[in-house]
Amino acid sequence: MNHQTRVYENIFELLPGEENPTPLVRLNKLNPVAAFPLYAKLEWMNPFGSVKDRAAWELLRDLEARGELGDGRGLVEPTSGNTGISLAAMARARGHHLLAVVPNKIPLEKKVLLKIAGAELEVISDELCPAPGLGDGSINLAKTHAKASAKKYAMPNQYENVKNVEAHFKTTGPEIWKQTGGKITHLFASLGTCGTVMGTGKFLRTKNPKIKIIAVQPTEGHDVPGLRNVSQLGVSKLFDASLVDDIIEVDFHLAYTRALDLCQNEGLLAGPSAGLIFEGALEIVRRDQKGHGVMIFPDNIFKYTSNMTKHIPGLSSGTQP
Repeated sequence: MNHQTRVYENIFELLPGEENPTPLVRLNKLNPVAAFPLYAKLEWMNPFGSVKDRAAWELLRDLEARGELGDGRGLVEPTSGNTGISLAAMARARGHHLLAVVPNKIPLEKKVLLKIAGAELEVISDELCPAPGLGDGSINLAKTHAKASAKKYAMPNQYENVKNVEAHFKTTGPEIWKQTGGKITHLFASLGTCGTVMGTGKFLRTKNPKIKIIAVQPTEGHDVPGLRNVSQLGVSKLFDASLVDDIIEVDFHLAYTRALDLCQNEGLLAGPSAGLIFEGALEIVRRDQKGHGVMIFPDNIFKYTSNMTKHIPGLSSGTQP
């Protein structure tokens, strides 16, 4: 591969690392404190469209290395969309199949994209999904498939597999350290499987133990796919509270309005999880007044247009003839 000429032999060579990082872009109009620059790490620039490319690649390669795939055996995984899309596309390109178990409440756009990427879908009812975004029902059902049909399915299990954390320790953290020249003082990330914040945070702390790790969570009753608040983290075996300096709770409705702000004022077509992270970062910026912050923006707005019109009804006006 040659990252200078951007010519590659296959799609997997585009996956990120220190020599091929996803971009950092400074916010200009929306940051109220000049002495605390905020940079957005644009994870939708990954080849399969989200931060989950990193974990999906690590999980898939681990299964392949252990000989758990092939001879008709594919993968089964619970997903709110992004991990499933990344896994499905990667798996199909490498000759494997994926059954994605998804809650019905995820946006239609994500369900369609999962099928386009090559996944077989099993959609379960909202009653089986007590936690918004990705319910316990989908996790347990995927485990049941993996156990009952062991010859057909291997389950990477992004919520318990340490490879999820390792992916970010090996790529996201080193990228940010190098891109900021070691200037980073605050890392801002959301909570979901917790692989991103744990892996990135752990690496950055090896470089500078004083770096603040800030997790941003949505309020109860949220409908932001893929995100969890602390009360919903029981399904994750990856979260280590001792690594996190602050957990900022943000009204989940602001995830959508702040995403719109980023789109219309900074030219960053960021999704609602990025909007939530940005609002949490603003709280710390106003509090600390000085620093060098990096926000991990997981994906872009295109998978969430139906949710956006629900929360911001004016977006749909004038769209009909």
